[in-house]
Amino acid sequence: MVFSESYTGHVDNGAAARRTLPAATIIKASVGPMDNNAYLVTCSATGKTLLIDAANDADALVDLIRAHAPDIALIVTSHQHYDHWQALAAVAEATGAPTAAHELDAEPLPVRPDRLLADGDKITIGELTFDVIHLQGHTEGSVALALRGADGDTTHLFTGDCLFPGGVGKTWKDGDFDRLLADVSDKLFDVYPDSTVVYPGHGDDTTLGAERPHLAEWKRRGW
Repeated sequence: MVFSESYTGHVDNGAAARRTLPAATIIKASVGPMDNNAYLVTCSATGKTLLIDAANDADALVDLIRAHAPDIALIVTSHQHYDHWQALAAVAEATGAPTAAHELDAEPLPVRPDRLLADGDKITIGELTFDVIHLQGHTEGSVALALRGADGDTTHLFTGDCLFPGGVGKTWKDGDFDRLLADVSDKLFDVYPDSTVVYPGHGDDTTLGAERPHLAEWKRRGW
């Protein structure tokens, strides 16, 4: 896997880049045929790391972990869709790390989560604290994670497939788009400031400020 210390928010498939913050580092890797993002968030003070979505390319992820973030404290799966957990069993076995997911999305996962997450929970990784945000519509048990305190007043928000540059995640059943947009509006846009950096499950980073002016447009178009 090609690795870079130059972080732009975009990574090519099969590559990874590291963003360095005052209290944490964030490695973003793009893996698998669907260009899934996997994130390694490491506490600078302790070296403890949270892996968000062991999505694919288990060997490449394990090599990346051993080289740059060997102390995995927890693996969180953002939601139950297959492309986000194909490497989960192998990475959990290789690292010995416990796993976590929301109860409503736990059943399809290849390993039973050691921790079941719920809205309002907090995840502590070294000296870092992540707020768990339950978002429904893309799946019933999707979670986003909000990291505060690693970069001054800036929040770093890991949204899985619930929020992307240009819109919310895909929905299938009647009413699910409205539920997802409502959750994203109420629990993300109404809570966090425009400076919040959004790290989605696929594709490039964005900010809430860049997306906020388009909320009404998304509602009108219905996707």
